[in-house]
Amino acid sequence: MSKASPTALRDIRSEIEKLRNTVRNHDYRYYVLADPAISDFEYDKLMQTLVELESSHPELITPDSPTQRVGGQPTKEFRQVRHPVPMLSLSNTYSEEELRDFDKRVKTLLDGEKYEYVSELKFDGVALRLVYENGLLALAATRGDGETGDDITANVKTIRMIPLHLTLNGDTSEYSNVEVRGEVYMNRDGFQKLNQEREESGEKPFANARNATAGTLKLQDPKEVAKRPLRFVSYYLLSNEVRLNSQWENLGVLKKLGLPVSQQVRLCRNIDEVIENTQRWESERDSLPYEIDGSVVKVNSVRQQDALGTVARSPRWAIAYKFTARQSTTILKGITLQVGRIGTVTPVAELEPVFLAGSTISRATLHNEDYIRERDIRIGDTVIVEKSGDVIPAVVAFVPDGRPAAAKPFKFPHKCPVCGGPIYRLEGESAYYCENYECSAQVRGRIEHFASRRAMDIEGMGESVVDQLVGIGLMKSIADIYELHKHEHELEDLERWGKKSVGNLLNAIERSKSRPFSKLLFGMGIRHVGERTAQLLAEHFQSMDNLMGASEENLQFVSDIGPTIAQSIHRFFSDKKNRELVERFRSAGLRFEGDLKRKEGKLSGQTFVLTGSLSKMTRDEAKEMIVSLGGKVTESVSKKTSCVIVGENPGSKYERALALKVNTMNEDEFFKLVGRNR
Repeated sequence: MSKASPTALRDIRSEIEKLRNTVRNHDYRYYVLADPAISDFEYDKLMQTLVELESSHPELITPDSPTQRVGGQPTKEFRQVRHPVPMLSLSNTYSEEELRDFDKRVKTLLDGEKYEYVSELKFDGVALRLVYENGLLALAATRGDGETGDDITANVKTIRMIPLHLTLNGDTSEYSNVEVRGEVYMNRDGFQKLNQEREESGEKPFANARNATAGTLKLQDPKEVAKRPLRFVSYYLLSNEVRLNSQWENLGVLKKLGLPVSQQVRLCRNIDEVIENTQRWESERDSLPYEIDGSVVKVNSVRQQDALGTVARSPRWAIAYKFTARQSTTILKGITLQVGRIGTVTPVAELEPVFLAGSTISRATLHNEDYIRERDIRIGDTVIVEKSGDVIPAVVAFVPDGRPAAAKPFKFPHKCPVCGGPIYRLEGESAYYCENYECSAQVRGRIEHFASRRAMDIEGMGESVVDQLVGIGLMKSIADIYELHKHEHELEDLERWGKKSVGNLLNAIERSKSRPFSKLLFGMGIRHVGERTAQLLAEHFQSMDNLMGASEENLQFVSDIGPTIAQSIHRFFSDKKNRELVERFRSAGLRFEGDLKRKEGKLSGQTFVLTGSLSKMTRDEAKEMIVSLGGKVTESVSKKTSCVIVGENPGSKYERALALKVNTMNEDEFFKLVGRNR
């Protein structure tokens, strides 16, 4: 193809930009306004023309082009990013009285000033932070712990409701560098269609739209994210260059910038209007195409928001009102027992199907033996079913007038319903557990956990692969993963498999053998042993043999490990089958030695807790500095804590430190302690 002349190239560039603006406008009308101006066929023709022009002139492709929403290679992990302004969580209220108490606090703190509220819907989704630089989407991050989240920019670019390029004109040109906060969610129809597709392909359906949204945002491949029906609503704007006067103005600017804003917002002169609006949407929430679980009330004036400030990681100027759970009645036909990944035995109510909160319910949790006994729930009862948080259905009570004369109290079995082995209940706990580590009901979940990225990171061993291999009997234990190489030819003959895919899986299994000892401990699924506890155990005991030989008393010498965790670890390694499992891991060549040799330094023997935002370094950098000098960092404050390092806007950890009279210090004092200058 001959090279275009400068004049022709200018014309092509102009045509491409005109096409981009046309496509952006139609995206906005379709995805944000729900008011399409052209047919899907006509839209597809515009996009195809744009793709062809950019393919012919790749030097003219820009990051904000509508053609660049899906691109890039799958990622193995998400980069951690710090939020310069923490993403705070809201305090919850559950009654009109509590809303009025909130109003009284606002009135007192504002000392007689006039104020008003903005009432917004509380979308049941996942919080998201967007950063625009020079009008272009530069970063999208999850809330995480409020201070640090995951960089999911590539995934978020696939959400067509989110503009890659802000609409900047005379009214909005000064907003080219802003931060936008909002919520990613799914409409009910989109969620139901997604679950239907998963069931048809043999995959497990999502429990609710929020879980589906969260899981989708964490997918490693943006192309897969693009297939999911994600939507977005914005509700807050931050700018270092422009000072907004009110939340109402904030929402107006977001809309002008081309961002989707909820239409169900109301400016309220007083708390009475807030309550009226809240009650309206509680009764009409089923009329909306998406799930909401409450409303959010915000003081409108930004100046007054600043004056009210925050407390315990929540703003004093805003509050969430949670709707009451929706209920219905039906017949309890039976009680079955369900065995989870770590052997938890949960009683499940088998119900006469009943429609509740947008879905048909035929099963609901009964939590545990004590729950059933305290509420005297019996088979045959007419029961009240509730969706707690409009998510998990649960039986909450029975209707006395509907009880059959022959109904008898339920007796909890003492054998596992799957493997027939004994089940036990630890003192002080409410749940029963199956002791058989190789119980088939637990195998699938354990293998999925063991192979997960946070544990042994075996790429290619996802849910569908695990189901297939367990289903044909090739895996009955997590240790069988390291025996799969003996079945290479058998695997190649399976449906949807081949020589290359089998080779990739076996290579991933082989690579997992070099994973750190702490990851193996976490992957083994010992009850109460999460990632942090596994790391502490690996650092303290330094080897599998030392850990297996530790008494409950010795286990409690490890920071953050109390009697309950110690008992769980000791019980696990006392079981004959679990010790056999460990020996199979040893034979397979997995790492049984500690990840990090404990360093000696000026902080040796001291335990630190971090709280609040640090201004001179990230919390991860502070942790690394403490560990490099021989100290330990834990997540909770106890009498064993040596010191709490306090940053800006500290939370409940600081309050607990004061209550326990634990030593505290600020950043400057910490740098002086470690002998560093910043």
